Amino acid sequence: MFEGLSDRLDKAFKLLKGQGRISEINIAETVKEIRKALLDADVNYATAKQFTDKVKEQALGQDVIKSVSPGQMMVKIVHDELAALMGGQKQEINLKPNPSIILMSGLQGSGKTTFSAKLASYLKSKKGRQILLVACDVYRPAAIAQLKVLGEQIGVEVYSEEGVTDPVKIAKNGVAHAKNYGINTVIIDTAGRLAVDEEMMEEIRNIHSAVNPAETLFVVDAMTGQDAVNTAKAFNEVLNFDGVILTKLDGDTRGGAAISIKAVVDKPIKFVGIGEKMDAIDVFHPERMADRILGMGDIVSLVEKAQEQFDEEEARKLQKKLAKDQFTFDDFLKQIHQVKKMGNMKDLMGMIPGMGKAMKDIDIDENAFKSIEAIIYSMTPAERTDPSLLNGSRRLRIATGSGTTVPDVNKLIKQFEDTRKIMKMVTTGGARNAMKQMKNVRR
Repeated sequence: MFEGLSDRLDKAFKLLKGQGRISEINIAETVKEIRKALLDADVNYATAKQFTDKVKEQALGQDVIKSVSPGQMMVKIVHDELAALMGGQKQEINLKPNPSIILMSGLQGSGKTTFSAKLASYLKSKKGRQILLVACDVYRPAAIAQLKVLGEQIGVEVYSEEGVTDPVKIAKNGVAHAKNYGINTVIIDTAGRLAVDEEMMEEIRNIHSAVNPAETLFVVDAMTGQDAVNTAKAFNEVLNFDGVILTKLDGDTRGGAAISIKAVVDKPIKFVGIGEKMDAIDVFHPERMADRILGMGDIVSLVEKAQEQFDEEEARKLQKKLAKDQFTFDDFLKQIHQVKKMGNMKDLMGMIPGMGKAMKDIDIDENAFKSIEAIIYSMTPAERTDPSLLNGSRRLRIATGSGTTVPDVNKLIKQFEDTRKIMKMVTTGGARNAMKQMKNVRR
């Protein structure tokens, strides 16, 4: 995501030379390259021109602080303007009415049904809401069955009416069902439709009028680029929706839709889809997205993901074990599982400032943890608790049982011992001693 744009912008900033003031002469080529980079990323032309005009206006005549270069000053200006272009601040979903009704709309194949389930899972787990999914796609074969399967996966009830072909009636009855059973949030999944199909657009307008949703969300595939923006504009004229959801933002996309959709439609991006799993959903933060586009990482999101997996009670138990030198392979395995729950490893590394470019051409095997888990699972309970038992014959047995080699087992045992030492130092001797130990480990 955004790799090409990030590279082009980086090259544009390097065109600024010298110190002192940013003049019209030395900024012209940089602004031209920034505009080209945005257009190549499939940003709407009018939006790209308006953006670079603002950047130029902001930059001209600015004194460059002695501690930074003109290029660094330009990065700051572009960052702030990018964040503003994408909405400035995150926009919360409206959950005030009871029940709160959320109507999902969008093109065929945009990922509405899957994202309806993702949103249900998010609101249930993060906001503590009771959710009812209402299946109103009566046209696509197996759409209702798909929603039921996803609802079962996340533990959310799905309302549907077999044999009924009127989605307006199903939507109204679904809301009534939620009221009867005290369910405070209703997500209505509708059929995909084309903006040029007047009959289908009239149908979703009727659903909207019948249920009066607190939120109408437009779901769009980010990989469709500028077409996504044009489609959003057409749907907004009919529905006057409240926000946009960009799906497949983890795909091979140039990012133009994310950058220009707010400027063109004047509606905020509220969520993004970043994978196929049910938890692959993120609240859209314009400032953090600007950070990532400019290669600054996204450390806040990384910390938030870590906190989601953080269990205070488990942490206290672990601290006591470390203090008593009782950290075991079972504890080591738990830490691995927590890291895996945080998401794709390459994406996580890319959130660390300065790591995005370094990781660009590196493939991280998402199955890398499997061999580690296999080795630990091949140990007996006694061996996991007391690694000193792991003599040569035991290591050979573990390697055979896990489908690995003895050197692989030896390497893992050393990693375990190093991790245990460092974690104990952090717990008992402070971070400074831990840093010294890490340097020794690298040697």
